[in-house]
Amino acid sequence: MTDSSHAEYRIVGGHPVLDLVNTVTPRLRGGDPERDYLTSPSELIAWAHRIGLIDLRDHSAVEGTWRSAPELATKALNATLEIREAAYDVFAPRATGAVVAGDGVKHSEGSAFERLMLRWSAAAARSMLIPDPGRDRGIAELVVGTSPAQLIPDRLVVAAVELVRGVELRQLRACPVADGGCGWLFLDRSRNGSRRWCAMEDCGTRAKIRKLGERRRATGVQRFEG
Repeated sequence: MTDSSHAEYRIVGGHPVLDLVNTVTPRLRGGDPERDYLTSPSELIAWAHRIGLIDLRDHSAVEGTWRSAPELATKALNATLEIREAAYDVFAPRATGAVVAGDGVKHSEGSAFERLMLRWSAAAARSMLIPDPGRDRGIAELVVGTSPAQLIPDRLVVAAVELVRGVELRQLRACPVADGGCGWLFLDRSRNGSRRWCAMEDCGTRAKIRKLGERRRATGVQRFEG
């Protein structure tokens, strides 16, 4: 995470779908975010390129399609946001350190799975299985995102379903809100499983500075009373 005044933020999730979830800060289930980094199609396409979801060729195709049909850009953005919130509702309850806000969750877990499944079914219908005899492993390639208009949400929902099926739950963590973190989700792939913060350079450092200040203030009060 970075301060909300920053134009960009750290990519820390370890997976495109967790990076998608982390486009809201802070991430508190049922809470109101201070900032949403995906409020327009232009922000969405820039983000997708930055995390490597699309390449320059994809970028050109998507941008051209959206420019000629702005309603398709809005549709793709709305689909992406629905995938984002459904993915959060699925993964957050299973993430170590996640916090549930007092007013609860927008949707039930069952509804979240259903929304992902519906989006995945539509993405699968727009995908192609292309034979490739030159491959060292497998005999065909699955191409997701054959329609530029829905390329970004299609790839994201396929990635979400793959993560649902294969995530190692012991690695799934949330930056601890109770200790001053942002609530972002990430995969802890450290050797000893000791990663606690989304990024030590951001939330981890701020938490240390805050604790140091609290200790100094407490020490100052004790000296004054003594």
